[in-house]
Amino acid sequence: MKDCFYWAALHIAADLGPRSLLHLYRHCRRGQDALLASAAELQQVPRLSSRVIERILFFQKYADPVKTYEDLSANGVEIVMLGDPEYPRALTEIADPPAMLYVKGKLPAPALPLLAVVGARQATPYGVAMARELAQGLAEYGWGVVSGMARGVDTAAHVGTLAGNGYTLAVFGCGVNVCYPRENERLRDRIQSQGGLISEFPPSASPVARNFPIRNRIISGCSLGVLVVEAGIKSGALITAYIALEQSRDVFAVPGPVTSERSRGTNGLIKQGAKLVETIEDIVVEYPYLQMAQQGRRDSEEEKPTEKPSGDEGVLLRKLSLDPVHIDQLAESTGMTVSIVGGLLTMLEIKGLARRLPGHYFISAGPVV
Repeated sequence: MKDCFYWAALHIAADLGPRSLLHLYRHCRRGQDALLASAAELQQVPRLSSRVIERILFFQKYADPVKTYEDLSANGVEIVMLGDPEYPRALTEIADPPAMLYVKGKLPAPALPLLAVVGARQATPYGVAMARELAQGLAEYGWGVVSGMARGVDTAAHVGTLAGNGYTLAVFGCGVNVCYPRENERLRDRIQSQGGLISEFPPSASPVARNFPIRNRIISGCSLGVLVVEAGIKSGALITAYIALEQSRDVFAVPGPVTSERSRGTNGLIKQGAKLVETIEDIVVEYPYLQMAQQGRRDSEEEKPTEKPSGDEGVLLRKLSLDPVHIDQLAESTGMTVSIVGGLLTMLEIKGLARRLPGHYFISAGPVV
């Protein structure tokens, strides 16, 4: 039995909140240990309240890893734990990443750049059209789009990405077995087949209001930046934008009519320094190293099939992503000398799998293996 099902069994039985689960996971690391922990052992977990400890102790006897495995498998739900290779790399960088993700479909490839597109649920025709057009343009350019599958702008962003044959990730404020809003059932199925559905809440968790601000940190945390298409002054999309700033993500906003209540939030973001966006070029120009990497991949695909590196080249390539990393850091993390790493990077560049940036920084320029 994989350890993740012990975690899931305890999580579902005790209905643990995201922070409590993260504190427990960082302390115990093994779900089986958490499931068998005594009161004294749980009291050693930093920042775990006495109320949560009592709840865990009470529900331990009801947690059944075998049944949990059977139920999740029957519903096509997979579990990815913080620290697993498949876990979105960008999400590990935030202060409070989810300890576990329930997943349907597939998670984004490590080398795929992601942008969050969010906005008003009661969007105007202008907001819907802009969200769809920009998301489709990003997909056609080779980007993935993250959103929350809510009505309005979120829905338009997912639909636009699918129209551009791109990858889209829907982050739920409920369980992945629950379709919310209900009218998006067909869209949910399309996203699952062409992208991914994720949630940190138990698979059958209801879409209660308090969950949505919590999940917003995942939407921005998975992404390089957040694009707010249309939002009022008290919009949840603005919460996502402010969380993005706390996470050191970029914030973009689409301007709207000064007479529209739905544009007061986006126009306000622009006043505060968010980048004004009219076309996708306004976004991608902020990431020149990604343009280099994408061009390198296109050139490599046109000229020759991608070679799968092995040995030290493979080890080094797995250390590369779309985040620039210095050659000294690569040497330290691989245990190789700088000279050896430099030679291997040169070979990876020749094969079209790595890209050199100014200052001896490197990024992946091909599929991460």
